[in-house]
Amino acid sequence: MRILLLAALAAFLLHAADDDWSKVKAIKSGLEVRIYKKGSPQPVLAKMDEANDENLIVVAKNEQIAIPKAQIDRVDYRPDGSRVTKETKATDTNPGMPDRSPDRSANIPGRSYSSNVNVGSKPDFETVYRRPAGAPKKAPEK
Repeated sequence: MRILLLAALAAFLLHAADDDWSKVKAIKSGLEVRIYKKGSPQPVLAKMDEANDENLIVVAKNEQIAIPKAQIDRVDYRPDGSRVTKETKATDTNPGMPDRSPDRSANIPGRSYSSNVNVGSKPDFETVYRRPAGAPKKAPEK
């Protein structure tokens, strides 16, 4: 019974790991990614190119780099979103208001327009892949 339970758990963990890597494969080319490699204190910041079962291929500093999946601890990406928002407002002026024509003889209805453009910050990174925690390695026997 325990063996069956352990086998089911192992299959579930392997399936979950494949699901996470499929999310990496689904990242659009050109999006900004942050890759944490084993033993490296600083992440690699790059643009996504493509991913396959063995490698993650990115462009960093105008150089294409293939990073083996086995060396990757975590992958984050920055979602594609527009940082620029535009707003246009139109306001009607009422003839009953004290606005008058240049010769001040009649009230003139009209419309005024205003436009605004805001540039916001980039969206935050989102984690799409974490290396699954594996079983600890046995020390070699002497």
